[in-house]
Amino acid sequence: MPELPEVEVVRRGLTDFTTGRTIDAVEVLHPRPVRRHLAGPDDFVARLKGQVFATPARRGKYLWLPLESGDAVLTHLGMSGQFRVQPVGAPDEKHLRVRFRFADDGGEVRFVDQRMFGGLSYSEGGAELPGEIAHIARDPFDPLFDEDLFVAAVRRRKTGLKRALLDQSLVSGVGNIYADEALWRAKLHYARATDTMKPLQIREILRHAREVMAAALEVGGTSFDALYVNVNGESGYFERGLATYGQENSPCPRCGRPIRREAFMNRSSYRCPKCQPVPRHARW
Repeated sequence: MPELPEVEVVRRGLTDFTTGRTIDAVEVLHPRPVRRHLAGPDDFVARLKGQVFATPARRGKYLWLPLESGDAVLTHLGMSGQFRVQPVGAPDEKHLRVRFRFADDGGEVRFVDQRMFGGLSYSEGGAELPGEIAHIARDPFDPLFDEDLFVAAVRRRKTGLKRALLDQSLVSGVGNIYADEALWRAKLHYARATDTMKPLQIREILRHAREVMAAALEVGGTSFDALYVNVNGESGYFERGLATYGQENSPCPRCGRPIRREAFMNRSSYRCPKCQPVPRHARW
């Protein structure tokens, strides 16, 4: 599933293409991607006609397209959702679900989703922050992210470190890939008990999370297959720089020991057994 860097790449790509443009028509080609808009596809289309897009925004893994009216289109990419920008008349993608056409005829925005776990919905009053995602914490790149508050909250939790990093009520945008990479950089096991950690250690893992996500953002994010691409259909290249995630049995870039894959929260965690040994204080 796309994490913060991948969603931010999409947000930046949409910014130049949508900001200030008037929606002429919206075409919903399959109802499932707008299932969260409870009034149905026809209402979704009617509400958007004639509206003007403002600058796209993001919190963590969630992206929304604010409207000058004060409302917004809230989006979630899910496992395979993509926004694509195409010239008018370009052949439809196989899994095209929703099309946005504009009054200036300068090209269209398409929402493409093979698995249809993602979706779009109309958020009334959501231009600043959709109420549907108001419970999600700020991400580490947000200027208003409170690091002191994060450190204190993590230390109060009696949980494992990776569970805390994935908890979107504590910090948003960090997913399985970048949590594993940050933990490897910090030489910490994913089950390290957060209530035994010193504030400096928590600040250090947060710094590594920022750095690894910033590095991924510079090269367009991480693409393991064609399900994640930017708005121009291009893949990211950070998978070439991954130290642990997806690297089972490959040598650790730091010490040479084979990377291990272990079951974690119905998914996988990757670590170096030498650089990230099982801690004395662990919470699984």
